[in-house]
Amino acid sequence: MTIVAAADGSALGNPGPAGWAWYVDDDCWSAGGWPHGTNNQGELMAVIDLLESTAHLDDDLRILCDSQYVINAVTKWMAGWKRKGWRKADGAPVLNRELLERLDRALQGRRYSFEWVKGHAGHDLNEAADARARAVATAYQKGDPIPIGPGWPHAPQRAVTASDAVRADDVPDATTATAAPSPSLATPEPALELDIFGDLAAAETDEELVARLERELLDPAVRSDASRVAELLHPDFEEIGRSGRLWGRDEMLQALADEESAPMELDVLNTVSVADGIILLTARTMDARGGSLRSSLWQRSGGRWRLRFHQGTPEA
Repeated sequence: MTIVAAADGSALGNPGPAGWAWYVDDDCWSAGGWPHGTNNQGELMAVIDLLESTAHLDDDLRILCDSQYVINAVTKWMAGWKRKGWRKADGAPVLNRELLERLDRALQGRRYSFEWVKGHAGHDLNEAADARARAVATAYQKGDPIPIGPGWPHAPQRAVTASDAVRADDVPDATTATAAPSPSLATPEPALELDIFGDLAAAETDEELVARLERELLDPAVRSDASRVAELLHPDFEEIGRSGRLWGRDEMLQALADEESAPMELDVLNTVSVADGIILLTARTMDARGGSLRSSLWQRSGGRWRLRFHQGTPEA
């Protein structure tokens, strides 16, 4: 069987509010983005997420793409860039290296082909992907809920790894990510399908996986890239910080983008399942500001664990 899917990216202002999407049909598509990015980043991320979303399948993949940049990067340039340490012929660093390295990993062992299609020329699949990528970029621009799509049905959960260069804000737990004042334990969202985080962590319990993701979230290399943090935060994320201030997801992403993250020690005290698809993690952290007690509520959403609510309390 051959999977045929279109992948596309969109950036308003380029750079500006950005989106990406891949599309198979109305029941099988995914989209995401970030508050500030480029069109090329969106084009790359659409292909990356499509590959990672179908990694559990033993099918050929035909990717319809209107980006010559992406097609040439894979078929012509990537091998040379890798030999030169991800530098171009003139010695300059390759742009979007983290995304390209992630794309290279996602291509390993896959049977795939690229087909160039002319953009905005009435190709049904390309138009569908373009419309969804543009809708995400527009939603970021306006501050509206992000239309994220159903994703790939029944894809297995995979775990974040520190080496993953995440450049997406895809949240495949519903058709649209909407804001909520606080997490609901009574009606957890069903685990639908995919994850774009890394290798399958079959040997881990959910509690062990959540503890590892908590450490991932505090890694300075992750916190310094707000788009990577977006992978770990639920769309309805809220935090009560050390000062008592209430933070939303977008505020947190912006704050992390504006500050330099410092190393932080984490001592996990307990992880407990409080409801189906809900785990409460308690921990003690220590950084330059002192110690804090940390309570984090993780929710399994769209086949992955994401941080839904966090509260930090300074220790006396």
